[in-house]
Amino acid sequence: MFRKESRNFLRKKRHMRIRSRVSGTSEQPRLNVFRSSRQIYAQVIDDLSGTTMVSASSLDPELSGKQEGLSKKEKAKLVGELLAKRALEKGVDNVIFDRGGYRYHGRVKALADGAREAGLKF
Repeated sequence: MFRKESRNFLRKKRHMRIRSRVSGTSEQPRLNVFRSSRQIYAQVIDDLSGTTMVSASSLDPELSGKQEGLSKKEKAKLVGELLAKRALEKGVDNVIFDRGGYRYHGRVKALADGAREAGLKF
């Protein structure tokens, strides 16, 4: 599937190592982040029941008009704010952050900062 030394293969190995230790519950669900080359996706997951409680992405219709001329980091911050708003509406205010094997900088950090500013605690 992947060459052993490929960047995505190594990221997936890191992600599996993190996932062996991090699990979300209904009281404190897991905030998962996935980024592609152009988009960023985030979801709040209850691992015990196997359900996604809330999700947001840079492709969301709510963000379509606000993203013109923004950088990818600025779009990620908007996604974090939208995710936090939706999570707070569902009654979720405390989450475990799962960075998905990505380094905590750039778009991943911007998404986390946006979610924190909008009221999520992690």
